[in-house]
Amino acid sequence: MEVIEQVSKIRERMQALRCSGKRIGFVPTMGALHEGHLQLLRASVQENDVTVCSIFVNPTQFNNPDDYKLYPRTMEQDTELLKSVGCDILFAPVAEEVYAQQSLLQFSFGALEGVMEGEHRPGHFNGVATIVSKLFHFVQPHRAYFGQKDLQQVAIVKQLVQALSFDLEIVRYPTMREEDGLAMSSRNKRLGAEQRQTATALYKALQLAKGQLGQKPVYSIKATVEAYLAGMQQVNLEYFEVANPDTLQPLTELGGEQEVALCIAAFVGPVRLIDNILVNLNEV
Repeated sequence: MEVIEQVSKIRERMQALRCSGKRIGFVPTMGALHEGHLQLLRASVQENDVTVCSIFVNPTQFNNPDDYKLYPRTMEQDTELLKSVGCDILFAPVAEEVYAQQSLLQFSFGALEGVMEGEHRPGHFNGVATIVSKLFHFVQPHRAYFGQKDLQQVAIVKQLVQALSFDLEIVRYPTMREEDGLAMSSRNKRLGAEQRQTATALYKALQLAKGQLGQKPVYSIKATVEAYLAGMQQVNLEYFEVANPDTLQPLTELGGEQEVALCIAAFVGPVRLIDNILVNLNEV
């Protein structure tokens, strides 16, 4: 596996690959890789001639400095995992390379960034859009792979790609889960043993809500989830929403939708976790 750290070198390498007719798949990450990332990488390896993975903990998308400081960094382990799935190129730049000049651009995604993650993490999606735009320019992929766990982020990236006319396809893969249902996340590494067990409450809350769809009104389902998590020690619910799966706007009632997104964010101890499931209402 080739390791590239300089922006100039990744640009040069990608341009050469494109000129030779190679199809490039790209998996952008912040490292601390887990099976969810590896699923995306395996798909890219299978569907493209060359697979690139970036590892860069992006400072501009953290609205909490402590979260940025404590974000897991496991480069040596990540490198071995990338080799094991057949990744061709690891792009691992430093912040001084990526942000050689201070970015003054401000992205606006309208109603999409005014709810859930956008509402509770001001500036987060501007940071996401900035780094994703930069990485797409550096790597020049034909396909980029993202996980469903970050459902709102995927929607933001799709809107970004359409608005800026990036010539690439965004591919979304289902959330990978541990055997007990916990969504795989790099932040899980920060959970203590007791917190790790408690964290399964998020997925259980989503399943509880799913079981009430079509039987109770939305406000009642939300109240049930809030009451369920209120009884959990070390769990502090930030939001739970029943939302349109495309626009991610919260729904106050269900009227004709074929699918809804159940989305949740909560702190387990000091660690903020998110999760979601998509539910076909014809199957509940």
